[in-house]
Formats: sequence, structure tokens, C-alpha cells
Amino acid sequence: MTAPASSPRPARPTNRLLGSSLVVGSMTMLSRVMGLLRDVVIARFFGAGENADAFFVAFRIPQFLRRLFAEGAFAQAFIPVLAEYRNAREQSGDLAALRLLVNAVCGVLGGTLLLITSVVVMSAPLVTMVFAPGFINQPEKFELTVALLRITFPYLLLISLTGFAGAILNSYDRFVVPAFTPVLLNASLIACALWLSPHLAEPVFALAWGVVLAGFAQLMFQLPFLAKLHLLPRPTWDPSHPGVRKIMQLMLPAIFGVSVSQINLLLDTVLASFLPSGSVSWLYYSDRLAELPLGVFGIAIATVILPSLSRLQLGSLVGEGVGTLEQQQANTAVVEQFRDTLDWGLRCVVVIALPASCALVLLAQPILYLLFQYQAMTPLDVQMSALSMQAYALGLLAFMSIKVLATGYFAQQDMKTPVRIGIIAMVANMGLNLFLVAILHFYFRLGHVGLALATSLAAFLNAGLLLRGLSNSPAIQRFMVTGEHLLSGQFWWLLRQTLLATLIMGLALYGASPDLSFWAEASFLQRLGEVMILCAGGLASYVAVLLLLGVRVRHFRAS
Repeated sequence: MTAPASSPRPARPTNRLLGSSLVVGSMTMLSRVMGLLRDVVIARFFGAGENADAFFVAFRIPQFLRRLFAEGAFAQAFIPVLAEYRNAREQSGDLAALRLLVNAVCGVLGGTLLLITSVVVMSAPLVTMVFAPGFINQPEKFELTVALLRITFPYLLLISLTGFAGAILNSYDRFVVPAFTPVLLNASLIACALWLSPHLAEPVFALAWGVVLAGFAQLMFQLPFLAKLHLLPRPTWDPSHPGVRKIMQLMLPAIFGVSVSQINLLLDTVLASFLPSGSVSWLYYSDRLAELPLGVFGIAIATVILPSLSRLQLGSLVGEGVGTLEQQQANTAVVEQFRDTLDWGLRCVVVIALPASCALVLLAQPILYLLFQYQAMTPLDVQMSALSMQAYALGLLAFMSIKVLATGYFAQQDMKTPVRIGIIAMVANMGLNLFLVAILHFYFRLGHVGLALATSLAAFLNAGLLLRGLSNSPAIQRFMVTGEHLLSGQFWWLLRQTLLATLIMGLALYGASPDLSFWAEASFLQRLGEVMILCAGGLASYVAVLLLLGVRVRHFRAS
């Protein structure tokens, strides 16, 4: 079976995007491997008890806001505006306007976050009550969370400025440095857990101080690379700057639209605080593993396509008149390039997300036993984490698709549509949370699994609505052939082949996996060897079937 033929088109930039995504993915893979090592260390020293729950809540609050300011709405709003100023600078040859924008954005962002940080640190008990209300009836756990939050929250300021620097570097196609930077967080937490925690009366405080030290290290690491671009900021408080005002206008709705999945995860944390002790930790460990392919591939793909889509300025095509025939042809070419880029991103998502989801579902317990079941981490913790990990893994395709599809809106500076869709998805998630938690907790004592499953189901709703909205976008439909879909025939062909290859891979993994008793009793080396064999065999079977079905590297270049 071969892929459907497509009409000849000029070479697209997807070849360059593939290379950039591989570079970003490689750096992100290094970071995520370090992240897994970090979680192994945390699980070994702190397990899934009350101290671990307290730290994960105190860490998740600034991490959640980081997703909004550092790598979420801020980046999505800032990069398109920066692209406009870059284009103007390239035409005029004057760097002054671009520098003024960078200085003003840095000053306003930093000043605002400094104020937020000060308020949260002073009102940490109130913030803890909001994000973990279930801890109120556990005074020691509540007070520990408050103390940890006061240490970890300044990380938000530092990592947001790091995200600001990274957004500038990404817009100049300097993807490696921002992608490598998270490694420093993981290295700092590992070092503090190993060498600082034994010297503290309450060892878990070592993790909190590790977060703050990492924030300083990450920011300092990126500044020299900004200096090479002659864009090292000199912060100025200028909220009236036109670029700043435009970013704020775009950012405010995008804060909600881009971060729906994070808001859902945070709601999970709030509800988990009412569930049996350990639920927050079970969700944390499972979410971390389920997010591995999302972070390595989904975010990498979205990161590299946003600057390209922004430079296309598709939003400028919307209007009453389409100009001359030559202009119409140019607009059609831009739309085709826009569609090709999105289509390429979703093809990459499909071929990665489907087998990864299947593997995570089937190998949840083996992987968790391998990584975490030592010392403070009990077999019960592993089993509970595995169930929520499987629930999260079911939504992996949707989580990754959201990252890619959202860039299609942000590139057009359309923040309202993702917001509307995000509201629908969040309301659905809340309803599913209440329904599934009620059933799974009261009948099976598995309420945390209901939280994870609700998040996955809501993500599919979110992704579906985003895709439908882009397909019906006036800027796209205006220059499309009647009846033509946003996604190419090649995408749908590849989806069918990938589903079949994933099914065969899943059957192979299921048949080859040892009994669960093996994983509970085996040594680390035995677990490691068996997991490596299963992963290698699964990957080999998946790739072999794809090749037999006619899938080739060219299908991930240009449409």
C-alpha cells in the first residue's frame, strides 16, 4: 500500500522544521531523562507520603504559572509581535525599535512578576488553601506546604524571565539553548536531594532550595546568548509601549486558552488533596512519565513551527478584497504553506503519540517498578501511580495535537477562539471529574484515576474543537478548493497505517510482557534488562510494520 499521490508543489520549509524539531527534541530528551532521574531520586528519598505531597503542591503552583508566563501564553503572544518588529527592522536596518521592545517587555514582565511573587509569598497560607484545600484538616501537612511554597514561588520570576529570553532565541531559530536549559533544574534538584537534604532537619526543604537555585542558573545561562544577538535587555517600565500593549492584549485571553490542560491538572491537584494521602504524589509520578513524549516531541514540534507560522502572517489575508490575480496566487501559496506546516506537525504527532500511548498503557507498571519502587516508594504506590499513568496515556494524542493546533491560532494572533474552546473543555473536564471521581473513589477507592481519565477525555474534546475551528477559518477557507480539508490525504493515509502498526506492536508487547509478580520481585538490573528488551522489540515491530505498509521518511518532509 502506498501513500496517495499529491499534486506537485514547490519545496516547503517542513524539511528545515524536521531538522529543527529533531534538535529541540534531542535536547528536550536529555532534559526529560534528567527529569526522570530527578524523580527517581525524589521517590527513593521521599516516596509518596505527606512530605512528598507537600513539596509537589508547593512546586506545582509556580510550575503552573510558569506554563502561563514562561512557555505558554506569553511566548505565544510575544513571538508573533517580535516577528513583526523583526520584519520592520530587516526592512529598515535599524535595531533600535527592536531593542526598545525587548527592554520594555522585560521591564513590564519582570516588574509584574516581582509584584505577584511578593504578594504570594506574604499570603502563602491563603494560596495554599486555594490550591490544596484538602490539606486544611491536616495542620502539619498544611504548614509544611506553606513553608515550602514561600521558598519555591520566587522560581516563577526567574523562570519567566528565562522563558522571555528563550522566546527571543527561538524566534531567531536558536532552539538548542532554550531546549537545554531545563536540564539545569533537574541537575539542581538531584544535587540538593543527594547532598543538601542529609544536612537539614527537614530534608524535603532541600528540594525547595534546589528549585530556587535552578531558577538563577537557568536565567544566567541564557543571557550570554542574548548578548550575541545584541538583544541583552535593559529593563524599562514602559507599559504604554505599543508592542507591550499588543502583547498584553494577546496574552490575557491566551493565558486561559493555551493553558487549559495545565488548569485541568491543577484542578486535579485540588481535588486530589481531598483524596487519600499519596494521591497527589501518584498523580505527579504518573503525569511526569505520561508527559515525557509530550515534552520531547509535542512541545518541540510546536516550538519550531510557531515562528514559521508567525512569519507567514496568515491573518493579513482576511479581508474583503483579495487584490490582483498575482496577489491571489501569492495568498494561495501562503495558505498552502500554512496548511503544509500544520499538516506536517500533526503527521509527526500521529506517528509518535499513538505508539507511545499504547506502550505507556501496557508498560505502566514495569516502567514505574523500574524507576521508582525502591526504599520509600511502596508497591502500592507503584500500582496506584500506574493506573493514573494509563489514564493520562490514553489522552497523549490529544495533548500533543493541542500543542500543534494552538499554534495555528496564535500565529494569526487569534487568541479568542482558543479561549472559547478552552472554556468548553474545562467545563467538560470539571463535570467529568465529579462524575468519574464519585464512581471510582466511592466504589473502588481509585478517585485519582478518575481525575486523570477526565483530563484525557477533555483533551480530546479540546483538540477536536481546535481542529474544526482551524478547518473553518476564513483565512484558510478563502483560498481553498471547495470541499478541501485542512488536513491532506497523506495525513489520513498515515493515520490508518499508524493505527495498524500500533495495534500489532501492542499485541507483541502484551504477549512478551512477564507476569506482574516478576516486576515486584526482580532486581534493578533484571527490571532494566526486561524493559529495554520490551521497548526495543516494540519499537522494532512498530517500525517494521510501518515500512511494510509503505511509510517512508519522505512522508515527514513536504506534503
